[in-house]
Amino acid sequence: MSMMESAAASTVAETFARDGFVCPITVMSAGEASDYRRQLEAAEAEYGADKTFRKMLRRYPNLVLPFIDEITRRPEITDVVAKILGPDLLVLDAPFFIKEASTKSFVSWHQDLHYWGLETEEEVTAWVALSPATAESGCMRFVAGSQNRRVDHRDTYAEDNLLTRGQELAVEVDESEATDAALQPGQMSIHHGRVFHASHPNRTGDRRIGLAIRYIPARARQTEGGNMAAMLVRGEDRYGNFRACRPPTGLMTEADIAHWTEIAGARNKVMLGGKAG
Repeated sequence: MSMMESAAASTVAETFARDGFVCPITVMSAGEASDYRRQLEAAEAEYGADKTFRKMLRRYPNLVLPFIDEITRRPEITDVVAKILGPDLLVLDAPFFIKEASTKSFVSWHQDLHYWGLETEEEVTAWVALSPATAESGCMRFVAGSQNRRVDHRDTYAEDNLLTRGQELAVEVDESEATDAALQPGQMSIHHGRVFHASHPNRTGDRRIGLAIRYIPARARQTEGGNMAAMLVRGEDRYGNFRACRPPTGLMTEADIAHWTEIAGARNKVMLGGKAG
């Protein structure tokens, strides 16, 4: 690593520690992002009528879609995350957050780690844009420094909320304190699992497509009774604190769908108290 690259990595780590998020970070070309979007939309065209497939896009799509597994392993992404979490990285999940054009879908103010069943606060979400994520299309919004707070949440199950439980902070957030994390295709933001974040509806004529990759260090532990799985994507796992996921063998293969069903069911018991979601 050159001195310039080392300084840049240090700046990212310092900004992350201070603000709880960093953006934008370019991790692939616009052409590569466009190709990944093409693969997603081809899969949607073939399997999108299946209710289970639509759930797969929101929970462990990296188990059934090879191009998602590929994105989670890209060194342009994992090298940045490793500067914060260390060299041995697991992916806890990699859900899509898709807002269709001119729709009411939104994400309420929340903290990710409130629901994830982890003992550790060490977590980085890499939110990778496959389409423009702007203020108009409902990009992510963060409140700098809020990762240092612990706030109760309430479940709303609001119809247009993209979160599984419609969870939201049990405190009011001053919107004037928030920063828009605008991204172009091929760019990402990274954020801490405790930082306040939300997003508004998409008011544009194009879909807003983002992949939220949840990275944790291999040393991370689950809360008591946890039975979640995670995918090793960088380095090695010397701890075995999570059941190991396996990479997909192809596009929506029967064996991978069975693997997804087992893994997602265990996660639901943590996230939803055993409810389907």
